[in-house]
Amino acid sequence: MSESTSTSQLTYTTYLKLPELLDLQEPKSSPAEHDEMLFIIIHQAYELWFKQLLHEFSKIMRDFSNGDLYGALHSFKRCRMIMKLLVEQLDVLETMTPMSFRSFRDRLETASGFQSTQFREFEFVLGYKREEVLKYHHGPGTPGHEPLQKRLNEPSLVDHFYVFLEQHGADIPEDLKNRDVRQPNQPNEHVQKSLLEMYTTRPDLAILFELMTDFDEGQQEWRYRHVKLVERTIGSKQGTGGSPGVEFLKKSLFTPVFADLWAIRHEL
Repeated sequence: MSESTSTSQLTYTTYLKLPELLDLQEPKSSPAEHDEMLFIIIHQAYELWFKQLLHEFSKIMRDFSNGDLYGALHSFKRCRMIMKLLVEQLDVLETMTPMSFRSFRDRLETASGFQSTQFREFEFVLGYKREEVLKYHHGPGTPGHEPLQKRLNEPSLVDHFYVFLEQHGADIPEDLKNRDVRQPNQPNEHVQKSLLEMYTTRPDLAILFELMTDFDEGQQEWRYRHVKLVERTIGSKQGTGGSPGVEFLKKSLFTPVFADLWAIRHEL
């Protein structure tokens, strides 16, 4: 093998671009506060997992539109496991005390988790659409604004779920199929009636519904743990850069993605 061939051979390091990846953690405090490294790595890891979740959601929407039950089952199981990891990362972040965070918090300036485009995409894809949150992502032409506008104007994963249900015999009202996709998804009694019937006649679909509920419970658990982490760290203070704090986060607590699946629990 020639020298040029051997030096260009793909390796673990080059495949994962490790030099570039490991060079992305740049503490702003000087001298660097010890816990700032943890803070950066945790949030960078979150963004990578958000990217993977959005990747999985795109596949699930295709699976739903194609009536692929087993493809959706596989991906929802993966998404649930990722949500478990996101909660576990909070356990690690909670080893940082409020005093440790305060030691470098001012260095964050206007940077805030409210500016996470991927998290807003996560919400929009799952049907929790609120056009007003776009103000936290600056204006037209700025990074993050365009993908969020695109997600806002697209059918959510729940809308694709309606397509899947109809393919399997559910009665989906015309007004629901033609609804304004820029609005958040809402529970629907006709959908709930079909879901109840499917639970009793289609055990294969019931497995999917339970897995979707399990994922939904996981994302609500993550929201709760995140709110409590912020509350124990900064209390009632505003977030960095003047962003809303705990009270704003509490508004989304226990907001289900698949409201119809929760609405029928007492009838199962």
